[in-house]
Amino acid sequence: MKNLALLLFLIFGLQTSLGQSKKIDLKKSTLTWTGKKVTGEHQGSLKFKNGSLTFKNKKLVRGNFVVDMTSLNNTDQTGTDKAKLEGHLKSADFFDTEGYPTAQMIFKKIISKGKGLYQISADLSIKGKTNPVIFDLNLKSKSATAHLVIDRTKYGIQYGSGSFFEDLGDRTIYDEFDLDVALAF
Repeated sequence: MKNLALLLFLIFGLQTSLGQSKKIDLKKSTLTWTGKKVTGEHQGSLKFKNGSLTFKNKKLVRGNFVVDMTSLNNTDQTGTDKAKLEGHLKSADFFDTEGYPTAQMIFKKIISKGKGLYQISADLSIKGKTNPVIFDLNLKSKSATAHLVIDRTKYGIQYGSGSFFEDLGDRTIYDEFDLDVALAF
């Protein structure tokens, strides 16, 4: 009995020292993207595979997320155009979702800016390449939002990039794309 009490104390004490982890609600959390080109833009969504935020003394101390890249969806087109764009974005020209079915983000440094606003330094992994990203996360009681701007060329996605190819004209696709994140937990 003493050993059981000691074990429970150690487990509870370890959980308390690591903080309280809150898993995101996969059905209510959203991840939307916007990609821009010279002649316009496209929007879509992705689904989270899993993710959590960890709090200690009501302060954010950790976060990690896995995105299901095979869920890549185009929301501004329908029919053949929608299927064609989704197929191209899932191909090796862009995200190669067959070879890299997930993307991952792990928070590395978290700085409180007050009133639920945090500056996050994280490692973002796409297509097997990891790069640092910095963004602000606005935290409410059971939700969080963030806007990120990602340079796709840092992840080996160079298709249509004016930074790598000349004479693309109006076929140029901008290197940066936007991600808008709304987490529920």
